[in-house]
Amino acid sequence: MEVAGSRILMVEGDAALAVAKALASDTRQAMLGMLTHQVLNVSELATAMGLPHSTVSFNINQLQAVGLVSVEVEPGTRGQQKLCSKRYDEVRLRLPGAAVESKPNVISINMPVGSYRHVEAKPSCGLVSESKIIGMLDDPRSFFEPEHVYAQLLWFGGDGYVEYAFPNNLPYGAVPSHLELSMEICSEAPQFNEDWPSDITLWINDIEIGTWTSPGDYGGKASLLMPSWWQTDRTTHGLLKQWSVGAKGSMIDGVELSSVGIEQLTLPQTNHIKVRLGIKPDARNRGGMNLFGRKFGNYPQDIVMRVAFDFPRGMGPGAEG
Repeated sequence: MEVAGSRILMVEGDAALAVAKALASDTRQAMLGMLTHQVLNVSELATAMGLPHSTVSFNINQLQAVGLVSVEVEPGTRGQQKLCSKRYDEVRLRLPGAAVESKPNVISINMPVGSYRHVEAKPSCGLVSESKIIGMLDDPRSFFEPEHVYAQLLWFGGDGYVEYAFPNNLPYGAVPSHLELSMEICSEAPQFNEDWPSDITLWINDIEIGTWTSPGDYGGKASLLMPSWWQTDRTTHGLLKQWSVGAKGSMIDGVELSSVGIEQLTLPQTNHIKVRLGIKPDARNRGGMNLFGRKFGNYPQDIVMRVAFDFPRGMGPGAEG
């Protein structure tokens, strides 16, 4: 994203990684420096830097591919010439990881689906970013590739799990009253199958919250956020589900799920909140799981956790000492 009225480029995800790789070169950084206040053709750059024409062309192509320079072809004295100009003065990279928002007595945390801490996956399995498959399909080792943090869709068949460590941003002395988890999720079938039940279980801080049976795995048509390179004969979207844990028990989409209450999660005593989603080995319907990020499926969101809290009387902001 370009910031309006400025020469600042803001990038995240795969784009951030590509820009970082393009800038990891003394030669390319020197080129950007020379193009700061002037437009030069490839021959002029080669002469000024004392480099072969082919070397300059290669590096200009790398910078152009990530949008850092513009290249225009115009007639020259000996055929055509490529005029190179610098597009931005500053690049801001958004690093992968959880984003935290704080409202009065409510903390909201957005966790990218690729920022898991532990995973146990079996074929069919895989993960993809917004631009490519990460690692190899149906190879559980791919979940440990460094690029897994950029995943926008991950899946595994049969039983297995994925686990996240959410930061615990409860103020000291606060008492949690309600926790919600929202995500786009569904079963995992070969290709896709809308009649493919899977018993998906949620655990928070190692406490089993309950099990929801996903009806199927959804595909066959493009979803709102599906990358253009992805094929519609595969999974394209899921269902948006909201789990909640309150004082009197746990629910999913407002329907009672279990008697587990917020106090059982012992949130004030932990430095992070452990969230695990998976299929038990002894589940009746071991239909796997698909989990969608904010750039895949139909809902532009990551895994979202919201924690509401209160302060005991006489404590908290504004309380008198």
